[in-house]
Amino acid sequence: MTVDAEAVPLALPPTPCVPGAHSADRAGAGQADGTTARWLRFVADRCDGQLELARVRVAQLKASAADVTAGLLRVWNDAQIAISHAMSTSSLFAEVHPSEEVRSLAEERGRAIQKFVTELGQDRDVYDALTSLESATDALDPSARRLLRLTLRDFRRAGVDRDEATRARLRELSELAVGLGQDFSRTIRDDVRSIRISPQRLAGLPADFVDAHPADGDGLVTITTDYPDVVPFRSFARDAQARRELTVAFLNRGWPGNDTLLAQILRCRDERATLLGYRNWPDFDAEVKMIATGDAIAAFIERIADAARDSAERDYDVLLARLRLDQPEAQRIDAADVPYYAELLRQENFDVDAQQVRGYFDFERVRAGLLDVTGRLFGLRYEPVPDAPSWHPDVAVYDVLGAEDGRRLGRIYLDLHPRAGKYKHAAQFDLVSGVAGRSLPEGALVCNFGRGLIEHTDVVTLFHEFGHLVHHVLGGQQQWSRFSGVATEWDFVEAPSQMLEEWAWDADVLRSFAVNAAGVPIPRELVGRMRAAKEFGRGYQACTQMFYAALSYRLHASPPGDLTAAVRELQARYDCFPYIEGTHFHASFGHLEGYGSGYYTYMWSLVIAKDMFSAFDPSDLFDTRVSYRYRDAVLAPGGSRPAADMVADFLGRPYDFEAFARWLAASA
Repeated sequence: MTVDAEAVPLALPPTPCVPGAHSADRAGAGQADGTTARWLRFVADRCDGQLELARVRVAQLKASAADVTAGLLRVWNDAQIAISHAMSTSSLFAEVHPSEEVRSLAEERGRAIQKFVTELGQDRDVYDALTSLESATDALDPSARRLLRLTLRDFRRAGVDRDEATRARLRELSELAVGLGQDFSRTIRDDVRSIRISPQRLAGLPADFVDAHPADGDGLVTITTDYPDVVPFRSFARDAQARRELTVAFLNRGWPGNDTLLAQILRCRDERATLLGYRNWPDFDAEVKMIATGDAIAAFIERIADAARDSAERDYDVLLARLRLDQPEAQRIDAADVPYYAELLRQENFDVDAQQVRGYFDFERVRAGLLDVTGRLFGLRYEPVPDAPSWHPDVAVYDVLGAEDGRRLGRIYLDLHPRAGKYKHAAQFDLVSGVAGRSLPEGALVCNFGRGLIEHTDVVTLFHEFGHLVHHVLGGQQQWSRFSGVATEWDFVEAPSQMLEEWAWDADVLRSFAVNAAGVPIPRELVGRMRAAKEFGRGYQACTQMFYAALSYRLHASPPGDLTAAVRELQARYDCFPYIEGTHFHASFGHLEGYGSGYYTYMWSLVIAKDMFSAFDPSDLFDTRVSYRYRDAVLAPGGSRPAADMVADFLGRPYDFEAFARWLAASA
């Protein structure tokens, strides 16, 4: 947990701040005094400067090609560091900066960076230079040999060994796909829909939610499709028609524009895969993952769906029976009613009232508790940097230090509340790749939680996403940029985060920060009932996940002409809940852009996460003998070793399906 040399944080422009203004109202603060101009310069200079540095290092590598002892891998590493820093800057600020002008500039720079990366992947001179090292692998350590092998594979997957016409078409497809992907994501980010209803239709919502949604001049209340609105509304609003109106609006975000964009993305990927000699995109994409082949993805989806079916059908019948108490004529239940009736059943069958539960989860306390919990688990200390510059006043900045030696390990940015133009989901973004002795890792957590009281589901999400950030920091002490941080196989990256969710369900953990307005910690008995209640629906939730995974896989395996028809067909086959007429879920399924055919990775990772968690003692989740061993075996190596090997080192055996099967069966 140390670095070879002190590295300084990335220098960002000053944070805009308007005295007396609430942070939620400062999205455009500072624009008039030149803040936007400073950020435009920063993004342009950072991206352009790092890209130029990458070009210089590539030229140096070519000049050194005749001498395989000249540290070619170190020069290549320098180029990769520069590319990573340029790409991270463009990716983050395209999604989070409050200025549309800055977001657009970041997107434009992102296209230029990706164009360079595509051309570099087809540069035969660079490939030949690195290939020359294959004759000297005895002089390389295991990590360097792994780097060389994976790098040469990347070149071949970019088409370096294809004819010029094929390489030219691959470059065209890459450039087209980047632009389409940006457009697809931007459409989701910017498409905030809403319903306007009378205040009387807020019946069932928590008082603080009602207070935060006053009627406008027309006497109506606006409810948006942003998560702080849509999650509680669908869970608590008693007005079934209002819930359905909001659900339909939510499922139609991005449509119809993204329908066309997604079809083009799928065609681009399919052509790219076939030009490179693969059967389809899933085969191309799976080659670099633990699962290895597209057919294995299909088989995994069927395995999970079959394992979950009996439990899913039992719980579905319970939901439908509860709906029929209110609507005797109901023949089925769908997504417009599931959150509400699942919540009712938790109250009636398990005595768990989510509105009572949320009274224990003040956002500021939850954030502080999260830092305390992960600090204890992994031997870390988070030091606030109140004067650190950032892109918005909402962003909280911390330096991460080793608790034992006080050595700075990295810096994190927590951007956790929604605003216009911001990324709509929850994710960790890199800002700086950690390279030993060169740069400390910096990363941003980007979420959309409400202020004040939040749901326990939000607490679980926060723990999950923070797991990625911890992985980025702890794994960011590598010699090679390629292996820095969350750089494992893509179908493993969710496993550490999914395992960290377990701490958000433990009574001792929750009682360390979850207190009500009177300062009373959440009762153990209530947490016990919450844990029992969460067992309900596990099977049908797994089936819904397999619907998402099947959609991700099937759209790429054989791109359909009618995307909505494909959604309807696959939902009927895998999900317990029927398609809602007039909706177009795929248009806002952002993972189709980032994860491609690999949405299965969430469940694949969960299988591993459940097995890793079996090494912990549920009665003492703060046992550092286990958590430090996990930190050192799984998180700290980053991507320097295959994920399966790291997990086997931690468990003392290869991972298997048994712990997951027991967990899934427990829902019965």
